[in-house]
Amino acid sequence: MSAGRYTQPERRPAVVAGASSGIGAETARALAAAGFPVALGARRTDRCEELAAAIRAEGGEAVAHPLDVSSDEAVADFAAKVRADLGDVEVVVSNAGLVGPGRLLEVGAERFARELDVNLVGPYRLVQAFVPAMVARRRGDVLFVSSDVALRARPFMSAYSASKAGLEGLVASLQMELEGTGVRASVVRPGPTWSEMGSDWDAEETAFVLEQWVRFGLARHPHFLKARAVADAIATVVGAPRGVHLSPVDVNPEAPVTPVTPTAEDPS
Repeated sequence: MSAGRYTQPERRPAVVAGASSGIGAETARALAAAGFPVALGARRTDRCEELAAAIRAEGGEAVAHPLDVSSDEAVADFAAKVRADLGDVEVVVSNAGLVGPGRLLEVGAERFARELDVNLVGPYRLVQAFVPAMVARRRGDVLFVSSDVALRARPFMSAYSASKAGLEGLVASLQMELEGTGVRASVVRPGPTWSEMGSDWDAEETAFVLEQWVRFGLARHPHFLKARAVADAIATVVGAPRGVHLSPVDVNPEAPVTPVTPTAEDPS
């Protein structure tokens, strides 16, 4: 195969779904800083507009449009607007997510289905909207933000755990189907991360859930990641040279460094 088939275009427009806060917002900043024109999408359009304006003020190229990944029509409308603004989309980051606490026996079917729709069917809708054109061009990146719950489910987050496990199954199938097309489907799997996700939880519910993480050995230390750490990993994955596929990438908070206790032999 000729080296020319592995070249990237100089301009690679990128979509970030769920860009209004947290990992999505930091990913938009990181990609813009790396030279990607970025399209920000979320239901909180005002937040995306503010971020896009900040990126433009720093010399980047950014647009923002409403995006509800739980709606076929909204995703199609978003995709059309982004193409009109930026041209062919080379990168899609599927980051929109929804999570709420609760016992499985008490969570209503409507809320359970809502989380599955946003976290699992939403990424499917983004694939349908953007990936066929990538396949036709024989290049592109579609990256899915998963979670460590895909490997180790967390209690009182049943729908979220199920949706992320399902998402990784979807990506595994997609990777095989895309083999030989030049389109990379990748997973970045964050551990506990500071973000606005879960900020609307009741304080007592939050404390209870965190206690259960400790009880089941799911929180060995109290450190959480900053969203920028995950964003930098995402930028690295989609910025990798063609012919290189980085997936899955786990990003976890490092445990606090414990001081060394001096011994009699080493009084320092």
